[in-house]
Amino acid sequence: MAKNILVCDDAAFMRMMIKDILTKAGYTVVGEAENGAKAVEMYSELKPDLVLMDITMPELDGIQALKKIKGGDPKATVIMCSAMGQQAMVIESIQSGAKDFIVKPFQADRVLEAVKKAVG
Repeated sequence: MAKNILVCDDAAFMRMMIKDILTKAGYTVVGEAENGAKAVEMYSELKPDLVLMDITMPELDGIQALKKIKGGDPKATVIMCSAMGQQAMVIESIQSGAKDFIVKPFQADRVLEAVKKAVG
């Protein structure tokens, strides 16, 4: 079971909601980033087992951050999250190396299912 998870979302309440779901299931949230640039920086510092990444964020969007993280660590495990279940974004995320895609609003069981599937 993956222990360390980095949560990236520009909305503090979303980070809090995801953190709550994960910690209740026994996971550890090692960091929270409010934009893509911070996510890339924190990834290289923390080396988490998994990143939950929002797509729409300031400074660097989730897809750009995903590409940077995967560029530095091809084995990085990233699950994308977005309120926009737009086909093109889902496809671009997966093509860029995301393991899965979760649509907001989150269902706790869907989040945990994706996390479990992505990291075993």
